[in-house]
Amino acid sequence: MITVESGSSYVNVGPTRVRVRIVGSGPPLLLVMGIGGNLDMWQPLAGELHGRRLIMFDFPGTGSSALSWLPPTMGFNALFVRMLLRRLGVANADVLGYSWGGILAQHLAIQHPGVVRRLVLVATTVGLGGKPPPLQVAARLTTPRRYYSRSYFRSVAPSLYGGRYRSDPTMVEAHAQSRMGRPPSPLGYIAQLTALAGYSTLPGLPFVKARTLVLAGGDDPIVDTFNPKLIARFISGSKLTIIPDAGHLLLVERPEAAAPLIDDFLSAP
Repeated sequence: MITVESGSSYVNVGPTRVRVRIVGSGPPLLLVMGIGGNLDMWQPLAGELHGRRLIMFDFPGTGSSALSWLPPTMGFNALFVRMLLRRLGVANADVLGYSWGGILAQHLAIQHPGVVRRLVLVATTVGLGGKPPPLQVAARLTTPRRYYSRSYFRSVAPSLYGGRYRSDPTMVEAHAQSRMGRPPSPLGYIAQLTALAGYSTLPGLPFVKARTLVLAGGDDPIVDTFNPKLIARFISGSKLTIIPDAGHLLLVERPEAAAPLIDDFLSAP
């Protein structure tokens, strides 16, 4: 078993060096970040979640983690996450997947059901078969430029993320710091995009056995509310909550609203 204390450390999953941060104590909760994101971006939510052992990591090719040696598919990405948990001595955990990470979390629950106790899907979609974002928004997601250029991030954040990012420039500046500090590598970003190509969780969702919370923002330009509603329809017994005025980055802009919903769901008998 590997013990990683507060602050960041590194573990090897096969030949891949992975940056990990584990904080708190209690039932383990694995946090799976969106495309290009790094574990520092969890801070607003992590500061509101208590009584849990939060497991955060930079996905291969993002932050300070090396590229994975596995092919860039959702199936192999889910296998990598399972191997990471084993490396950390965690047999199973609650799993929270955000955006791209939510698609991966769905696949993890489908492919490795014994690993996932409860599932929280935030601001995410099914991939193919869901409602795609507008063309301009989709085009901006095909490049990691918003992780490299502060001025570009400022210019696209309001229309790309919605919610408070439309009207609060101080929030835009604060979030830019965590993005620019550890941007994804170009190859890492391409690998994450490749995993999405032609992929859909839709056929597997009826087989998800984990109790599931689907959480979304009502002002999300990237993930239309059609998508979380679709997920909730296909996962039996799942719970759907939409925060009307929140955007795509609802875990950053509204952690005080999202955290209690997540905690109540994970704590319920």
